[in-house]
Amino acid sequence: MLIGMAKKPLREFFEKHVDGTAEKMKVADVKLHLCNLTNIVAVVLGLENEKTHKVHITARALKHLYDKKPAEEFFQLLDGLDEVTRLPLHVYENKKGKRGAFCLVGEYGGAEYICAIEVVNAQFLGEKDEFIQKNAIELQIATGFRNRDKNYLNKCTLLWSWRDGNPPS
Repeated sequence: MLIGMAKKPLREFFEKHVDGTAEKMKVADVKLHLCNLTNIVAVVLGLENEKTHKVHITARALKHLYDKKPAEEFFQLLDGLDEVTRLPLHVYENKKGKRGAFCLVGEYGGAEYICAIEVVNAQFLGEKDEFIQKNAIELQIATGFRNRDKNYLNKCTLLWSWRDGNPPS
């Protein structure tokens, strides 16, 4: 890291709650506000309330990635997950039976990454987050990974692509 450069919040969150933990070890039940969706992506997902534009990641989800991904892929995700989520090139409805209702697809570091997000009822979001409401919804990162299978998204429904800017008819 360059001197004077601030660490990304996700890396700080990782270092505080996950780094150095043993495989399958439980971690604190805490969340981080990762980023906000763009207005167009929120509309494509059917989320019109501005509070639902926020995307969170839990220490548990980050721990799962830490335990399951090769180190190089994990650290690319750690540095690029917010960008892939905030500025996806494509938005898909995820395959049936998979965790996360939607897949946001973007590029980072010269590779294509898929970030699955799920819609959950909001509960405790942390000390600094004012978005604690009964029956509110929240977007959370379910998982993320480098797309190594060019056919992976073929069985998913394309909802929106940056190329044409409009949802498919």
